[in-house]
Amino acid sequence: MQRFIDYLVVFAISMFKFIFGCLGGALRGFSFLEILIVTVLGMMTSVIIFTYFGIAIRNWFFIIFRKRRKIFSKRSRRMVRIWRKYGIIGVAFMTPLLFSPIAGTLIAVSFGEKKQRIFFHMLWSAILWAVIFGFITTQFNINSMAELKSYFFE
Repeated sequence: MQRFIDYLVVFAISMFKFIFGCLGGALRGFSFLEILIVTVLGMMTSVIIFTYFGIAIRNWFFIIFRKRRKIFSKRSRRMVRIWRKYGIIGVAFMTPLLFSPIAGTLIAVSFGEKKQRIFFHMLWSAILWAVIFGFITTQFNINSMAELKSYFFE
């Protein structure tokens, strides 16, 4: 039962911030394959939800939490600049590193990208980064938070 809960936790973390899902899987003692499968499934679940319901969720969010929103804000200008410079391939590539799966998907949906292209590009990106992060975390045998801190802070 505990292992199932561990899978759910890593899955949920991967839905919101992919790289933390990989680290969470390593800290919970997952194998390379387990990290790969659970984090990719978590990210792709988020991508599917926000591809189909992203615009509705975004509009609801702005209605509830913002009374007046600027159309040309600093954030929206940054999204347009990223989209024009990199397109769906660049956004998908950067999503696990810089964005959350939710933000990357919302950027693609906001610019009218086709659902199939969003799924395909987010899937290869999730697999690529899960392989990289999974290999790094399992290669360094990160089994505790103390070990993780020692790699970065000592």
